[in-house]
Amino acid sequence: MKLYRPATVLVGVLFVLLGGLTRLASPDQVYGDEDNLIIVHGTIGSKLEYGDATIEVTRMKFAKSYLPSSADDDDKPIETNGVYVALEWDTVRGTQNPTILNATLEADGGTVYTPAGETTGNGVEFADAGFGETGAVVFEVTPVDLKGLTLKLRPTQFYNVLAHAIDVDLGIPSEAVAQQFVEGATDQYVIPRPVQRVAQ
Repeated sequence: MKLYRPATVLVGVLFVLLGGLTRLASPDQVYGDEDNLIIVHGTIGSKLEYGDATIEVTRMKFAKSYLPSSADDDDKPIETNGVYVALEWDTVRGTQNPTILNATLEADGGTVYTPAGETTGNGVEFADAGFGETGAVVFEVTPVDLKGLTLKLRPTQFYNVLAHAIDVDLGIPSEAVAQQFVEGATDQYVIPRPVQRVAQ
């Protein structure tokens, strides 16, 4: 049996480790497609299954400015040249431990919007087993690119395994409908504090 020198073995191990680190450093290149996702589709007001948990987008609001839930009376609202879209959600956790879902909005034209900032939430979270939680996430969007706007909830994946994801159609079939929402935007939206409750 042929024996390899320790230096040769170490070089081989080093190349394997470097290859693994490269894949982890750029997971979008490895798992950038959605072939390994089971996507559940729904609309505002529909309870969607996520494992043995449920997710519901309960409300959508357009606003010209927003205030974080932690804002004091003296704080000024955060304004935009575009418009804010606030989505309020309600989750109920079962016995399993679901992954936190990161949120983006995607329009028909391919534009992808991410949450507006650290104070607006980054996605959908879950309480302890047997409990429900409500919260909100806010996006800053371009008023002229909202047709087909869809909320996409995706888990953070480090392994190429089958996972669940959520797509919620926000009910904006045309730019004309989008403009109606934009024109009806409220002056200010106050992000509600997350609330937990016993699941029913």
